[in-house]
Amino acid sequence: MSSYQRILLCYDATAVGRRTLRLGAHLARDLHGETHLLAVVDDTEWTRGVPVIPAVSFELQERTAKDLLHEGVDELADLGVVAQRHLAVGNPMMEISAFAKALDIDLIVIGHHRSGRFYRWWTGQDESRLLDQVSCSVLVIMEPQELKTH
Repeated sequence: MSSYQRILLCYDATAVGRRTLRLGAHLARDLHGETHLLAVVDDTEWTRGVPVIPAVSFELQERTAKDLLHEGVDELADLGVVAQRHLAVGNPMMEISAFAKALDIDLIVIGHHRSGRFYRWWTGQDESRLLDQVSCSVLVIMEPQELKTH
């Protein structure tokens, strides 16, 4: 019996998000874990108090996230994994933590986008903050790094 019975896969439409979904699906299938798929509509631009006009309306972002969840669940099913889908609105790190606690998750699988220190500060998307907020294991799927040739 596996120690990872409930797995939360965090999903977005990026390349690393799709890679996270595939690798997480293989892991969930191998562990026979109860699988949950979470997409988060990030509202931090609006809640930061900065007069930012979003390039895409909130309604469109929400509809896109719902479509993304359907796509993700279908892809998981193609890989032999049945998953419950969840949609949240808010700061992704806070929402992931809240869902992990509410669902009594044993393992979170999340993708990591490489970014600069300023970007992480500005967006509040520092994945290391997630580690301070959860009591379960976290598997971070890294974005493949291109090799530089001199």
